Amino acid sequence: MSLLGNRVLRTEDPKFLTTGGDYVGDVVLAGAAVAVFVRSTMAHAHITSIETADALAMPGVLAVLTFDDLGLPDMPPPFGPGMWPEAFSRPLLARGTVRFVGEPVAVVVADDIYAAADAAEAVIVDYQPLPAVVTLEHALTDEVLLFPEAGTNKPSGIPTGMVADTSGCDVVIHQRMVNQRVAAAPIEPRTSAAYWDGDRLVHYASSQGSHIVLGALAQIYKLTPDKIRVITPDVGGGFGAKGVPSPEEVLVGELARRVGRPVRWSESRTENMTAMVHGRGQVQQVTIGGTRDGKVLAFGLEVLQEAGAYPALGTILPGGTFLMHCGVYEFPSTGFDSKSLVTNTTPVGAFRGAGRPEAAAAIERAIDLFATEIGMDPIEVRHRNFIAPFMNGHTTRSGAKYDCGRFGDALDLAVEQAGYAALRAEQAARRATSDRKVLGIGISCYVEVTAMGGGAGGITESGSVELQADGTIIAKTGSTPYGQGHETTWAMLISDATGVPMDQIRVLHGDTDVIPSSGLTGGSRSVQIAGSAISDAATRLASNARAAAAELLEAAAGDVVLDIATGQFHVQGTPAKAVSWGAVAASAAETGTLLFADNEFSQPGPSFPFGAHIAVVEVDLDTGLVTLVRHIAVDDCGTMINPLLVEGQVHGGLAQGAAQALLEEVRYDVDGNPQTANFADYAVISATELPNFERVEMETPSPLNPLGAKGIGESGTIGATPAVHNAVIDALAHLGVRHIDMPCTPEKVWRALGEAAAR
Repeated sequence: MSLLGNRVLRTEDPKFLTTGGDYVGDVVLAGAAVAVFVRSTMAHAHITSIETADALAMPGVLAVLTFDDLGLPDMPPPFGPGMWPEAFSRPLLARGTVRFVGEPVAVVVADDIYAAADAAEAVIVDYQPLPAVVTLEHALTDEVLLFPEAGTNKPSGIPTGMVADTSGCDVVIHQRMVNQRVAAAPIEPRTSAAYWDGDRLVHYASSQGSHIVLGALAQIYKLTPDKIRVITPDVGGGFGAKGVPSPEEVLVGELARRVGRPVRWSESRTENMTAMVHGRGQVQQVTIGGTRDGKVLAFGLEVLQEAGAYPALGTILPGGTFLMHCGVYEFPSTGFDSKSLVTNTTPVGAFRGAGRPEAAAAIERAIDLFATEIGMDPIEVRHRNFIAPFMNGHTTRSGAKYDCGRFGDALDLAVEQAGYAALRAEQAARRATSDRKVLGIGISCYVEVTAMGGGAGGITESGSVELQADGTIIAKTGSTPYGQGHETTWAMLISDATGVPMDQIRVLHGDTDVIPSSGLTGGSRSVQIAGSAISDAATRLASNARAAAAELLEAAAGDVVLDIATGQFHVQGTPAKAVSWGAVAASAAETGTLLFADNEFSQPGPSFPFGAHIAVVEVDLDTGLVTLVRHIAVDDCGTMINPLLVEGQVHGGLAQGAAQALLEEVRYDVDGNPQTANFADYAVISATELPNFERVEMETPSPLNPLGAKGIGESGTIGATPAVHNAVIDALAHLGVRHIDMPCTPEKVWRALGEAAAR
């Protein structure tokens, strides 16, 4: 019986729930010193002097370095040169000017964390303040330039020339929307450790891709790849923010070289909240127009994107927003324009969806605005504008080539599960009785893109399997797990192809000396790309082993079959005479035969998961408090290898989506000082704020890979945010509230009610 499609418990969990994971912070390095960074306390200033003598003289201090001491190049752009003008490049330590609170200015290396922290406090930095640019609208004026040599605050943009034609519309609506900054907040903050083995750098990384780190180190240290080994042990969360190494991480190798000892660095939570890349950060101007019978004729989206103080992956997020700006709808006319801008705030990177949640939030909020304006139920408006079901591709006005889609079916499933008509009846009853707790019902329908990138041939990922002498299998994968359950999934795929029990399969990853190549584990690509590679390799290993078994059975290879249920090879029609994988392995070991198969799978294009969510909220009109009481989610990720793991990924995504709609926001004051520098100030959602999620399974296999799989890690987030956001505003619509920018905190809701009452 095939394991695929069954709810198999994660094999990783016993370790994590008992002895715990093996993280970078757990790595034992004899004689390791500790690094602590001195960080800017100003958002924008010239550095007039850095006094390090007192710190250097303190007990246990081994080195104190500033930019002038390094002699290393700036951080390379994540996808190579040319992503933005060189004038915007970021040094490893501040060079003459600081551009955000938390930017590393100097670094102290000492025998232990206490000596390093004390010495960091003794480093005296003198600043000449400069005007801070905190908002995107201010940055757009170029009145204050963060990089005067660039002559602009705009490192990049997407001027598509596409303009939404609203000339034939009965109704046209314009709305400014904020898709606010959020913090990735991984359980394990950034950390790294490094030492030199002769002229070879060994670097431990909490990362989403070991070879991505290796590539950055090779450029910084001018080393060939064989002179670097990157090891990624267990990783305590990433969500995109650990996709590209940061200056602090790559600098650890230089610190180890300077002091002649291993060096480790781990940031505090406050450092993580103020200096690790943030997510989202868009101001959107939405235009939607159509007819009063519910047909949308035009949709336009203008985006101002936060880059933060230095361009990073966040700078190019509007590319994903543009690609997905048509959503699940057949809009006759669309428009798009974007500008990415630097500000005196923490740089923005990729975070759980990276540009696609921003598109869905804009589209789905706009559909509800349109439905309210014409007085039509938002379910009906969506059905009148869906792309018709298709199984062999659909190309949108942005050039996105959807693989397959049944968008209306997903919404119908959600409506049925929710009991939509009864919810609307309850909402009307509460309004009729002037109940102070009103009900809101929010809908969102989304399509997202997974496994993006990779050029004409698509993304490639490696996988291999090797039979050991004892009959077990060692698998090697380029995909780096950080909570997704890859080891369980890959073992399921291998067991399904070979019949070898899962507990006899060991999965290796995250070591560039062991894994020949790897990509970035991000963009929800792992099962469809790396999983397909592993599955194919396992199938070919079984074929190779069948030939070896034929010799033991003294039969022709073509007559031998593998019984997956028993893991036995036998001559077709005579199952009583059989040999096991163990026997095949022992025979191969005796003859020195290597039973091995590998594969590099390349998918011809990205896949496009889709779904529909319905959120139900209660809003207290006296306090503004919003309570999420139900959330119904239909998320179609194609073929589900392990529905239990899919459920876990969706649950995490739903929590994040609800959190952005209701609670989470990175905030700065007018001078660029962070106001959300720890978990006391930044509202991370907990189980007490969430209901039991209601999931409805739906599978539409993708034709792009042999597993029929699509991504799932980000889908829940993409669908949940606009559903919850729409629900809050739907609850207040009868009181004249038209829009509230996220997060819909009690204060914002209370103020919106007051403003509506005053109109």
